[in-house]
Amino acid sequence: MTGSTRTALRQEIHQGDCLDVLPGLGARFARLVYIDPPFNTGKVQRRTRIRATADDHGSRGGFGGKRYSVETLASSAYADRFDDYVHWLLVRIEAALPCATDDASFFVHLDAREVHYVKVALDALFGRASFMNEIVWAYDFGGRTKKRWPAKHDTILWYARNPKRYVFDYEAMDRIPYMAPGLVSREKAARGKTPTDVWWHTIVPTNGREKTGYPTQKPLGVLERIVKVHSQPGDIVLDFFAGSGTAGAAAAAHGRGYVLVDENPDAIAVMRQRLGAP
Repeated sequence: MTGSTRTALRQEIHQGDCLDVLPGLGARFARLVYIDPPFNTGKVQRRTRIRATADDHGSRGGFGGKRYSVETLASSAYADRFDDYVHWLLVRIEAALPCATDDASFFVHLDAREVHYVKVALDALFGRASFMNEIVWAYDFGGRTKKRWPAKHDTILWYARNPKRYVFDYEAMDRIPYMAPGLVSREKAARGKTPTDVWWHTIVPTNGREKTGYPTQKPLGVLERIVKVHSQPGDIVLDFFAGSGTAGAAAAAHGRGYVLVDENPDAIAVMRQRLGAP
């Protein structure tokens, strides 16, 4: 296990299985816990990266008739298959409980394969009264099967450790456009509306600045919404399936600290580069 340089605002990156790392992180430091665990797809998750270089004789065309040669780079990958997924995940969430403050929120990011089973298990762990929201993140990019309705959403389960005391900063919400702005006043249309429990947000653009090349990277905008509303400046965000470090990037951008854990060396390298950690 290795940690990044500590500052006045806690900023740490740890490599290792979270079951081994979490007990050594300290007690009651995280006011917000967000995890995006493997989805148990049964596949190897891989993101192929390329480098394009201007070349008059290159094989790929570009804007304005320019040509580029393309080089395939090393790709991040991890196996996403677990025989007893719910047990595997729940013991890790339980291990994180001592790290969370009494008024902490837990966000668990899943897809349709396991979310129903995990929700039942989390209801038992936290108590059904602690379940606050099922947030649907909807997007509209990627492949489209012709054999069923294409799956274009993830589910984020929000549990408050104490359902009577948690952080929910309504004023920190970003505003989104009205779908029918002509039905509201000009002032309301200009201000926009607050989101509901269905979040329309694009995936990370393939050629965008945000892209790290890490498989299953989640958009910064989704994490920023969670961080701004469910924590306060100076709080610590814990993510023990940190992947590309999006939770840490959102925390750092909004005056929060972060503690990130992942056992994949590729993830650690991506996070260190993204967050400027040694």
